[in-house]
Amino acid sequence: MNGSTGEGSHDFARARRIVKTDEFSSVFRLRPAQKSAHFVLYTRPNQLPNARLGVVVAKRFAPRAVTRNTIKRVTRELFRVTGLPPIDCVVRLSRAVNSKDGPATSAKLKAELRQELTKLFASQKKAKAAKAETK
Repeated sequence: MNGSTGEGSHDFARARRIVKTDEFSSVFRLRPAQKSAHFVLYTRPNQLPNARLGVVVAKRFAPRAVTRNTIKRVTRELFRVTGLPPIDCVVRLSRAVNSKDGPATSAKLKAELRQELTKLFASQKKAKAAKAETK
């Protein structure tokens, strides 16, 4: 399986991931592109044929591994089906999503996360379309 570039590609090959510390740092250096209730999205144009994703979920905002993994899974799933322009995206959890005494994950939590992340990724598609129109 290779890093296909099709719109809304369903793979998540290494070519579509931000994995190195300096790659994360270069995206973080720029101002946040978009904020939502729980997330901050940082973006930077890249010279690759596809978009790449990095996800940062701190323990202090999601104390349970189950919750952190759920957030990452939902983020990757939406990233794969959105079909973004060639940009590097880093999604960072910026506010606590639940506490240690509540359930680790729930259908309601997943639905809220999906809704927020869908809006963040959609904003990047709209920004790309707006730039294309002005050229």
